[in-house]
Amino acid sequence: MPRISSVLSQSGVAFGTSGARGLVTQLTPQVCMAFTQAFVGVMKQQSSFECVAIAIDNRPSSEAMAQACASALIALGLQPIYFGVVPTPALAFMAMQQNIPAIMVTGSHIPFNRNGLKFYRPDGEITKADELAILAADADLVITVLYELPVVSDVAAKAYIARYLDLFSPTLLFGKRIGIYEHSSAGRDLYAPLFEKLGADVVSLGRSDQFVPIDTEAVSLQDIKMAQRWQKEYQLDAVFSTDGDGDRPLLADETGTYLRGDILCLLAAQYLGIEALAIPVSCNSAVEACDSFKQIMRTKIGSPYVIEAFAALQLQYSRVAGFEANGGFLLGTEIEVGGVNLSALPTRDALLPALAVLAMAGNGPISSLVAKLPAIFTASDRIQNFARERSLALIEQGIASPKDFLTKLSLGQFDVRTIDTTDGLRMTLSNGDIVHLRPSGNAPELRCYVESDSIEKAIALVNDTLGRLVDL
Repeated sequence: MPRISSVLSQSGVAFGTSGARGLVTQLTPQVCMAFTQAFVGVMKQQSSFECVAIAIDNRPSSEAMAQACASALIALGLQPIYFGVVPTPALAFMAMQQNIPAIMVTGSHIPFNRNGLKFYRPDGEITKADELAILAADADLVITVLYELPVVSDVAAKAYIARYLDLFSPTLLFGKRIGIYEHSSAGRDLYAPLFEKLGADVVSLGRSDQFVPIDTEAVSLQDIKMAQRWQKEYQLDAVFSTDGDGDRPLLADETGTYLRGDILCLLAAQYLGIEALAIPVSCNSAVEACDSFKQIMRTKIGSPYVIEAFAALQLQYSRVAGFEANGGFLLGTEIEVGGVNLSALPTRDALLPALAVLAMAGNGPISSLVAKLPAIFTASDRIQNFARERSLALIEQGIASPKDFLTKLSLGQFDVRTIDTTDGLRMTLSNGDIVHLRPSGNAPELRCYVESDSIEKAIALVNDTLGRLVDL
């Protein structure tokens, strides 16, 4: 029998910032079984359980992968509980309530020819140490037949929606006309009924039978124009959407303009009365400049790093949260909101920040909330099909000779004020602009994040920078 570690090391599937990701052709039944067996082995060292929850997104390959994972669980003497197509935070929330591990089959926002597996301990996302232990699992792989997936249980979807129906008033969105861009999101069957139960007049938009790889950090021009067109056509107060697995939100204001994910979450954190935040180094500096929080910890990019920072913050503060530039909001502690207790959910969630901002806006426009924040504007984009080795080589150039590197980017008129290598290369220029480069953790992409004093400048800076990098 093959060893698990050998199967995983030869698969080409690797852990990135959010789970194990790879090409669909690499995520064979054997590889999925190996990951499942390794995950179970690591979890068995930490707790006792008899069931493991599984859910999927709407990718064409996800159901077959879930079948392989469930079959491995059965071969290991465990009962798979199958929640079907639900958002990742719905799976995580239900698994935490039942105190069992969970596996989410999703590639999030990456193209449909790729997919992935996200693993959850009974208390939330696995750690980086857990990831290393999974990859190093030293046991024979238990190869089994493929069993039929269990009947879909709807309890995770119901519990996730109830979480927000219990938190917010049924008149929260009364008088609001909200578009739901459904595309192929894992939560597309849940969002319209939820928003309607909170009082909104809902318009369902853009449902697709084909998988749509929505990236909330690099929203396509087509999606931007669609939101603006829908706003005018339907007179919408907001447009809500998510990425593929429903853990990263998109919220457009009354003009059809999408809020950046970190700005959305900054507003949500203000509304929720968060005291201390853990956020990746790529988030907008307005988080510090707004002076709304007692402590802010900057981390590497990826939810495991944000969650890791919670432990230190929880020693001093009772209202702890985190978020990422992609808009995923992580609630690190139980908090009270309007007299209602909201349990912790330390994994990315799309619904909480969007609903919090809509609640914060009340009868006013969302854009007025954004206008009150410090005038720091960000933009980001990526070069796809850009080898990680090439990205790392460019970053090394920048670290070794930052001034020369700026010259290659046609930014030689500026000096480098500070360099931050927490995750990639983040350069603060003498004019206050920021250019941050890093390879994606789960796809062959080079990502660029910038800050400037106007959105026009930020967009121009990210486009010009990426244009220069292609030729370096």
